Amino acid sequence: MIKVLLSALQTLNQLLTAGIAISAFSLLLYALSFNLRDRVARSFAIILVWVVIVFVGDAIGSVSSSPQSSTFWLKIEWIGIAFLPPTYLNFADALLATTGRPSRGRRALAVRISYLISGIFLLTLPFSLLVGPLVENVARAPHLERTWLTLVFTLYYLIVMGLAGIIFLRAYRRTVASVSRRRMGYLLVGALAPALGSYPYLLFSSDFAIDHPIFFWLAAVTSNIFVSILLVIMAYAVAFFGVSWPDRVVKRRLFKWLMRGPVTASFVLAITTLVRRAGEKYGFSYSAAVPILMVGSILTLEHLITLAAPFWERWLFHGSDRKEIDLVQKLEERLLTAGDLRQFLEAILAAVCDRMQTPSAFIVGLQPGDPPLFMAVGDKSIFEREDFSNQLLAKANENGTTKELFTWGDYWLVPLYPQEGNRENLLGLLGAYQEGRQEIDPDYKEALIILAKRAALALEDRMAQRQVFTSLETLTPAVELIQRLRAASRFNSGASLTQELSPNTLPADQSKLSKWVKDALTHYWGGPKLTHNPLMRLHIVQQALEEHDGNPTNALRAILRQAVEHIRPEGERRFTGEWILYNILELKFMEGKSVREVALRLAMSEADLYRKQRVAIEAVAATIIEMEKQVNEVLEDEIKVYLSNN
Repeated sequence: MIKVLLSALQTLNQLLTAGIAISAFSLLLYALSFNLRDRVARSFAIILVWVVIVFVGDAIGSVSSSPQSSTFWLKIEWIGIAFLPPTYLNFADALLATTGRPSRGRRALAVRISYLISGIFLLTLPFSLLVGPLVENVARAPHLERTWLTLVFTLYYLIVMGLAGIIFLRAYRRTVASVSRRRMGYLLVGALAPALGSYPYLLFSSDFAIDHPIFFWLAAVTSNIFVSILLVIMAYAVAFFGVSWPDRVVKRRLFKWLMRGPVTASFVLAITTLVRRAGEKYGFSYSAAVPILMVGSILTLEHLITLAAPFWERWLFHGSDRKEIDLVQKLEERLLTAGDLRQFLEAILAAVCDRMQTPSAFIVGLQPGDPPLFMAVGDKSIFEREDFSNQLLAKANENGTTKELFTWGDYWLVPLYPQEGNRENLLGLLGAYQEGRQEIDPDYKEALIILAKRAALALEDRMAQRQVFTSLETLTPAVELIQRLRAASRFNSGASLTQELSPNTLPADQSKLSKWVKDALTHYWGGPKLTHNPLMRLHIVQQALEEHDGNPTNALRAILRQAVEHIRPEGERRFTGEWILYNILELKFMEGKSVREVALRLAMSEADLYRKQRVAIEAVAATIIEMEKQVNEVLEDEIKVYLSNN
């Protein structure tokens, strides 16, 4: 019975040791992927490197079949042990600096000296001075014999770790906010895991292990369990450093990675090891159940994690914000994209052709500020008719807003209006080929009107979503700033929140600025896309307010005009290739001509016009960027002068 218990404890300890190595490596990958720009996170990543080396060496060394292999891997373990003290001291220094107390030179010097001392200790490892030869008299717990230099290193280890602990406490006391103070407490407790769990205590307790094997293995198993838990707690606390994500996002990403990474890998390793050893015990050197269980365990766990993720995220991480987050998630799930819209409208047209027994049908969608949407089933040559769009709109205007159905050439037309609200706002037109029929059957008419309402509902929903996206684009810069300030003030609120903000107001993505410019030009002579445009926040617009009596709309309009004039070639206006971009902007936006009129005036197709228009808008956006950068440089100089004088 005692032998069975000892064997079980030894196996469990080996699995836990391997699990700690897996967890440390997984957390290292997580740190390298997300917040490596922060010094605290970088220092923690280095700690994880040494922890991985320590526990990988311990795990392999304890199961190696030859003394030479065990000696090699146990010496590899000592590489991590030797460099843990200076890394901990560096981590503590980074943590205290984050709270607003940077090193004045003494802590940085202590870190450098400790790295030097650890390097000197490591140089003695190949000569069996730091540790001696292999000791094998402890079953399944081989270790290296201690020497006089081991005692010196142990004293050095305790002194440096104690110094790091003092700095940890200073950082904790400097943290004021309740949430940050609680996480700093987690960090202090979690930091005990690598510090205490990595040192090979068998150097001093081999006699106790031989005399009391059950107590020894129980202590080893308990220690590794605590190390596993505390390592995750430490990683959780560090995960908030250097990222501007909301807390719920940090928790969700870390928890999901822990479940998909170390939990899954450790579980699969345990199953594989137990099945393999059971097979060896009963005389099977290789069991087909091992790979089968490995693959089955991975697939089952990943599937269970996928199914359970929405529930644990909702109950563990959303808290009182659950309703708002659920609303955003539903918006993402029910979003009607441009591709979804075209797919739905194509299905509507197919239903029209099937129900009306007609070979051809089309839909023209009129999205404000965007090119018309053309969808057709069957004959698409109707879109190639000269002045197609203008003729169609003229016919719709001629028939007014009261008629549900009217004819245009060989087609029945149904105007598409919003389900509720102003019927003057035409969303588009649905057309179905007549096939020589002068009168439409009442059943056909009813079906056609119902299908038209479905198409109008989709166009209306897409237009409403575009308004939501426009609002989100307007809010995004301010929200990003607030999140960055909130993240920076987690552990040093005073310095972070009172720091001068950068005068830069340009978005990081130039395509976003081009979208703002296009919206403003579309409503150049008035409209919400001009009056509520994010370009209003630019410093060049703010400076232009004085010249336009404080009217932001006129100020933005003047900046746009100035940017358009900047790309105008020198000399008399012509309609040649070098003038093409300026002419498109002038005719389309400044003079308000239709796409067809501009295309005819410039002798190009509508498709080519849209391509050239995109290039012209990007040129205007680039000009605005240069104008804003010049103003920002002046503002930066003014801020520096102000700070130096105050």
